[in-house]
Amino acid sequence: MNILLITYTLVLMAIGKNIQDDKSLFNGVSLDNWQVIDFEGHGDISIADSCIIIGKGELISGIRWTEDFPKTNYEISLYAKRIDGSDFFCGMTFPVKESFLTLVLGGWGGAMVGLSCIDGYDAANNLTGNIFRFASGWWYAIRLRVTDEKIEAWIEDEKVVDFKIENSKLSLRWEVESSAPFGITTYKTTGALRNIKLHMITE
Repeated sequence: MNILLITYTLVLMAIGKNIQDDKSLFNGVSLDNWQVIDFEGHGDISIADSCIIIGKGELISGIRWTEDFPKTNYEISLYAKRIDGSDFFCGMTFPVKESFLTLVLGGWGGAMVGLSCIDGYDAANNLTGNIFRFASGWWYAIRLRVTDEKIEAWIEDEKVVDFKIENSKLSLRWEVESSAPFGITTYKTTGALRNIKLHMITE
């Protein structure tokens, strides 16, 4: 019985540590620590039902995190959905050591997933490009994992990116450079975000 009690206590401690290690990047009520990026013709950015709504713009619309952000060994998790439009509803720009990439969800007509840019090629033209059929109005659980060696991403439980960095040159398309170090954009599309969390990888 004592062994079972000790095991149970250790499990609870581990769960509690993981919860404490998660940092919420959105409080559900305001854009504290977020900046609306001044893209020409951008859509309205608003809060509704504990979600960030990035309105459809003429081209790109989005927000940028204004506080410190890690460069490696972290995970980002969030829920995202396309409300209106037919292009990417979550273009997540993020750091990889001293470089940056964008995880594109739903680009190039609505179904392209991948990383932009690798060796100068965007997600539609490099090996990370993949097809995922997104339904409008449906929430998707997104998880991004960045380490010194790899970049991985999941939609729900499906791994959609598994990229070894090695000697690849990582960069951004010029259109989204202002969303670094961490930002989320849409293209001619209204998207919604909630439960944005940062988790540091310590193992």
